[in-house]
Amino acid sequence: MILKLKRTPGIYLVGFMGSGKTTIGRLLAERIGWQFVDLDAEIERAERMSIRQIFETRGEADFRRVEREKLRQHVSAVECGRPAVLALGGGAIVQPENYALIENNGVTIWLDCPFEIVRRRVKVVSHRPLARDPVSFAQLYEARRDSYARADYRIPIESDDPAVAVEAALRLPLFK
Repeated sequence: MILKLKRTPGIYLVGFMGSGKTTIGRLLAERIGWQFVDLDAEIERAERMSIRQIFETRGEADFRRVEREKLRQHVSAVECGRPAVLALGGGAIVQPENYALIENNGVTIWLDCPFEIVRRRVKVVSHRPLARDPVSFAQLYEARRDSYARADYRIPIESDDPAVAVEAALRLPLFK
């Protein structure tokens, strides 16, 4: 187990929308006996509206403010020794303030999902405000890759079976 994880027991899953962060995170947390947090779900509960509604009524800037506050709360809990696996929203790690919060408070794992798989998964879901325009969606995917690449570890997503990614995560050096 790497020193950073021993100091603060947090695993932050990052990646583009549709990469499987929630599903894989929930299964990983269950396997290691830690709490699971889906940051977007937490925001929707706290704000009593969907992410789409927040974007439409209050704008992306306000959403990012709320996202940062929720992330800060969970990082504080991790710092206090409450281990958790957190699934971050697709744009969370892109924000410099958010990256600064998590970079020394646990381990980040990038679920690197090919664009074709992401597009197929997101196509069936209509609640993603940043996926409405196919051209912008593809550009956003490319633009965020450098931010995701800053993660401590990368797991390529090559299957729709989340168990494959969970097993890959459990083989990472941090679990040795």
